[in-house]
Amino acid sequence: MTASTARDRFTALVRTAIEQGTLVKLTLGKPLPGADPTLRNLFVRPVTLKTGPHLSFLWRHATRDITKNHPPAEAADEIARLLDGTFGDGHLFTPLQTAQLQTHPDGQQKLRIKNADTAPAPTSGSHDRAKSHAIPADARWLRALGVTNDRGQPREGMAPKFRQIQKFTELLQSLLIESGLRPADDSSLQSNHNGYFASAERPLRIADMGCGKGYLTFATAALLGDTAEVIGVERRADLVELCNKLARENRFARLSFEQGDITPDRADPLDVLIALHACDTATDDALAAGIHAGARLLVVSPCCQKEVRKQLTAPPVLADALSHGIFQERQAEFATDALRAQLLECAGYRTKVFEFISPDHTAKNLMIAAIRHAHPVPAAVRERLRAFAAFYGIREQRLARHLDIPLHP
Repeated sequence: MTASTARDRFTALVRTAIEQGTLVKLTLGKPLPGADPTLRNLFVRPVTLKTGPHLSFLWRHATRDITKNHPPAEAADEIARLLDGTFGDGHLFTPLQTAQLQTHPDGQQKLRIKNADTAPAPTSGSHDRAKSHAIPADARWLRALGVTNDRGQPREGMAPKFRQIQKFTELLQSLLIESGLRPADDSSLQSNHNGYFASAERPLRIADMGCGKGYLTFATAALLGDTAEVIGVERRADLVELCNKLARENRFARLSFEQGDITPDRADPLDVLIALHACDTATDDALAAGIHAGARLLVVSPCCQKEVRKQLTAPPVLADALSHGIFQERQAEFATDALRAQLLECAGYRTKVFEFISPDHTAKNLMIAAIRHAHPVPAAVRERLRAFAAFYGIREQRLARHLDIPLHP
């Protein structure tokens, strides 16, 4: 009889977790030689669709993310196939234990299993099993902000906001790992059954600029707990007062809110800068603030791109098409955010642009994520930036001014 390998045992644990409905999340990483060179890692979590329980596969590539849903049996087979030649490492989380598969440079594999100190109460056998979320639906702060009711269900009209919170925390987890601010598979990274981060490293410093009522600011603080100091910046004094009150009442020791505008020259150092739906050039101010503060990770969702639209000079081949207002608006959005992505590349960041929530929730669903690197920026990057700006007739742009990067010779 052939002895089972570490990979075989890990795959068996994954199958059992899927069959028993106890899988909280699964991470596959360390792509093997022969895999897609753009592939970074894969995140798997349970979801409930109209057709029943499924597993959601979030494929993380260098410049794009792809989500696919699979029925449980199909998902188990796919994971086994991926562990047989695509990924070398895996990290499985269930309420009872965590299992970590590691592949060493010499090809040897090791499996580590850690049992939970206490087991959660048995789950119901109902087919209507609740979804597993990074942020539990019964969190007190969600009720306090009016997102959920006393039964842990989204209030009327708040289901899109609840989904946005869950999607954002899922993305933030993976971006923190990708940026190196949190380890993917390490003994310093633990997880309880809610999927929260816990780390012995120094607290991260995170600012959410233009945070509004603080839905995602609270979500970030809840996700990271004592491992991060989170600051929400909002110009409306009444919202700042309310959010600080709720933070105290819900015992967020390292979450605070301050009144102020988004300023590009923020002095205190940051690890992460977040700015979702900051209007027009406020997004540029937020990006500049994060860069000035030395943030390794920038996460923004732009809104109302007006500055560039006034400058657009349509090339002859596009003149007729851009005579229509709707095309001009969409072209301005594309040109603005594409320019921002290129400017971040010039500033020493690796940038990806993607949709982070369904357009059914909001048309402003584009997200720009940028991770700082230490590699020299080739001169050709700035040359391509200037060529892009010249094509659209763009001579001035706020982030370019903040970074002192000329858009024309």
